[in-house]
Amino acid sequence: MTDLFPTDYARARSDFRHAAEAAGARLRTFVLPEHRGPDGGELCVDTAYLGPTGPAKLLVTVSGTHGIEGFCGSACQTRILLGEGVARSAGRDTGVLLVHALNPYGFAHLRRVNEDNIDLNRNFVDHDDPPHNDAYELVHAALVPPDAGAFSPSTLVAELTGLQERLGPRVLQEAVTRGQYRHPDGLFYGGRQACWSHRVFRAVVAEQVAGAAHVAYIDLHTGLGERGVGEPIFRGGRDAGAFDRARRWYGDALTASEQGTSSSTPIVGNTAAAVADGLGAGSELTAITLEFGTLPGPEVLLALCADNWLHQHREPAEAVRSELKQLIRTAFCPAADELWRSQVLRRAREVFDQALTGLADAKPGPRA
Repeated sequence: MTDLFPTDYARARSDFRHAAEAAGARLRTFVLPEHRGPDGGELCVDTAYLGPTGPAKLLVTVSGTHGIEGFCGSACQTRILLGEGVARSAGRDTGVLLVHALNPYGFAHLRRVNEDNIDLNRNFVDHDDPPHNDAYELVHAALVPPDAGAFSPSTLVAELTGLQERLGPRVLQEAVTRGQYRHPDGLFYGGRQACWSHRVFRAVVAEQVAGAAHVAYIDLHTGLGERGVGEPIFRGGRDAGAFDRARRWYGDALTASEQGTSSSTPIVGNTAAAVADGLGAGSELTAITLEFGTLPGPEVLLALCADNWLHQHREPAEAVRSELKQLIRTAFCPAADELWRSQVLRRAREVFDQALTGLADAKPGPRA
């Protein structure tokens, strides 16, 4: 099954759509305007839905929120649709909605961010009053080297080592990754307005998610935590019982950034917030990020800095062909590691089954 991992965005989209059509899913497509992939092809968000009209219970999975992480997420979603996949084990009152390649530009160009250097998972905030991350000011200059001539990994590693010794690993991680709204050329930039993918996702939530009484939400990611381990990180909802409900569903493996138990430090503006915003009063949201570890954190951060430098100083067509691209590809989807891929697919199936079991146990209730 590890051949489900696509070689590029175009293959990922083709495989997903063919699997969805074979499964009898209802497909919708949103085309990114004014941008094309490196091969000249369209860049699209696709959704596939299986289940009853107006389901009381709904499993929602999202891939490619962080573009290049879509290689993993797309493989997991395509497997849901195949044969006796997860989608076929859902109850009669339960729908399965798959949102594929939410950040298609980043996926196609091997970037974690979108066409405007925006981290989509930090973009769901009030842009009239964004949450400032003052700690990022301590690290921005080190993360974004000004030299346009050549990228120097050794210089950056020395800078990051100094920062870690001064701030401590956990404080440094939160300063870098929490999300920042002042430096458009920086890392984890949340943008100054709702970007295209943000608007598409809110439309999907309004049209295909809102109204369900119980929603299990899984956003598929890579790059944090122990290699090959799928960590379920709690992301919401907003009812008082949400965390305890998630713990029942996912067991002791469930972590929470705000409690300091997760490989992820607290973040702001993630996609689960948009789902919570879009649900009706009385609906229950049980949201997680399913995070698959790859490389140690310092190596992942180095890859992000290299890729940011590359796209600050090179045209997209040149950047996507650069040898530096191998750093970010390895950091977010190890291409030659069959063990990692098989671990990912096995763990994804387990977590999807846990979500469907949790939904099956939920009282049906009226649609909100």
